[in-house]
Amino acid sequence: MFHRLLIATDLSDGLHRLVQFVPDLAAAGVQQIVFFHCVPLRDDRSVPKPNPEVLQASRQQLESRLPQNTAGVKVFFEVMAGRPAEMLVVTAKKYQCDLLILGMASHSLLSEKIFGSTTSDVAQQSAIPVLILRPQLVSAYTCEEMALRCQHLFRYLLIPYDHSESARHLIEVVKQKVKEDGRNTLERCLLSWVREKQTRRVSPEIEDPESLKILDSVRGDLESLGLQVEVELRHGNPISEVQKLALEYDISAIAVSSRHFGKLWELSIPCFAGEVMRRSWHPVLFVPPR
Repeated sequence: MFHRLLIATDLSDGLHRLVQFVPDLAAAGVQQIVFFHCVPLRDDRSVPKPNPEVLQASRQQLESRLPQNTAGVKVFFEVMAGRPAEMLVVTAKKYQCDLLILGMASHSLLSEKIFGSTTSDVAQQSAIPVLILRPQLVSAYTCEEMALRCQHLFRYLLIPYDHSESARHLIEVVKQKVKEDGRNTLERCLLSWVREKQTRRVSPEIEDPESLKILDSVRGDLESLGLQVEVELRHGNPISEVQKLALEYDISAIAVSSRHFGKLWELSIPCFAGEVMRRSWHPVLFVPPR
């Protein structure tokens, strides 16, 4: 589904372990990987400048994990000093990457606004999709578990859908990626539409036939590309219901898109995509808005 990855790590988030699993990522269709690490500039009360010793030690820590056989994947290491979000976006453009993989611990919107988040900054600046992983999980996987996770990064996507412009854009991006893939790395999709209000004690399908009709239409588009597609129409809190669905089904990642993520008004009007990115323990694929 994605072929040219940039994997960013601070060397304590567990994502540096992915260097060992390049052959497994190759099984998921990956052809090129850039491992990226950015260190703070040295500040000795003069002009901030890079610390050569730290840069070299960080590069060595990454390169030493690379297996001899990379299964044909081109691997690059970029270790630099500066502002992580800015340098990451520039590096992704340099290597023509089509996916960024970053770690982000679960947190609240308020703490993000107060303390900042490099991953959130990158997601807002990036023109390409961002896959967010939870460092606690990546660090806890055994080697066998990590290998399987890498081989099936995008086997089964949960796609929350509400027929908004962002949702329709997300579907178009998924369809385009499937057409470009050629390896069928994405096998299944679960389309879910969660309505917040329920006026009668009846099933969502009976109360809201129009939404079900729209979901069936989108399902037909995806099935025409050879995907297995399931549909869920539910009532309740969108965040809670999506988290339940991710547990009930064998989901690889949750895919979202929004033009409102990261905006100041999120403090008063919560953004669904933003809350999924901050709270979900499943990997989250964020597709930038059109």
